[in-house]
Amino acid sequence: MTLREFLTKQLIDVLQWNETEDGVLAWRYPMQDMEIQNGGQLTVRESQLAAFVNEGRIADVFGPGLHTLNTRNLPLLTDLMNWDKGFESPFKSDVYFFSTRLQMDQKWGTATPITIREKEFGAVRLRGYGIYSYRIRDPRTFFTQVSGTRDTYYVSDLEGQLRETIVARMTDVFASSDVPFLDMAANQAALGQKIASAVGPAFTALGLELNQFTVENISLPDELTKVMDQRIGVQMAGNLGSYTQFEAAQSLGVAAANPGGAAGAGVGVGAGVAMGQAMMGSMAASASGAATAAEKFCTSCGKPMPRAAKFCPECGKAQ
Repeated sequence: MTLREFLTKQLIDVLQWNETEDGVLAWRYPMQDMEIQNGGQLTVRESQLAAFVNEGRIADVFGPGLHTLNTRNLPLLTDLMNWDKGFESPFKSDVYFFSTRLQMDQKWGTATPITIREKEFGAVRLRGYGIYSYRIRDPRTFFTQVSGTRDTYYVSDLEGQLRETIVARMTDVFASSDVPFLDMAANQAALGQKIASAVGPAFTALGLELNQFTVENISLPDELTKVMDQRIGVQMAGNLGSYTQFEAAQSLGVAAANPGGAAGAGVGVGAGVAMGQAMMGSMAASASGAATAAEKFCTSCGKPMPRAAKFCPECGKAQ
């Protein structure tokens, strides 16, 4: 290196990262045509980690604080670069900053329904969505597995990978779950914990930490929802006769709302007949029950007789 080149060489005294935008996970300090001065200062804030990379290999990692760059504070980098002069000259190395802030309100959801086997409905297709939050836990793993040598790595760059990982693990949890679909709504918190436990190792493998995972909604497709609503209606009615009356009453309401046209009249007549039959059936059942309640049996001959009678009309025995 000539004297002129040495005098014009740009040296970096302070290394720091002021996050100017949200959604950045990793950022490389611009080092083109510049070297780090021996004894320079590295500032790492509470929500950050910094790593020195030499020839594509990550060396030293620094946590929050003010660090003076010398052989004592850069042992691994010093060993990699084989400095034999006590680190007296400037050096060049890539410096990456990593944000350790919580990346909150990250949304996950099923792009298409997932098919599972459910013990009450058989094979059903479910949809689900919710939110989660995470942070960078291990910058070494994150650098080697995810961000690499890119100048800037954003949350949006990782969003698709994490969402697909969550949905895949969620499918496994549903497939092994014994909780009926009708009870899932009441157990969404427990379901979220199971999914988080299944997803956690996949996040760790990327150098991340899953902080919070929430299931906001689990739903069936529209056609299965209608079937489930009918089943609930039958259960609420208590028996088929009451449910028939309920359906007939609904049909009358529809016909009344559309009084014009033969179709409306037909619906009204059909609904009226159905409701009349249902009511007659209920009345017949009630009359039969009332008749049964008004009778008793002779203690001598066993013939039925009015409950208020004092003597049997068949054998004349006093009761």
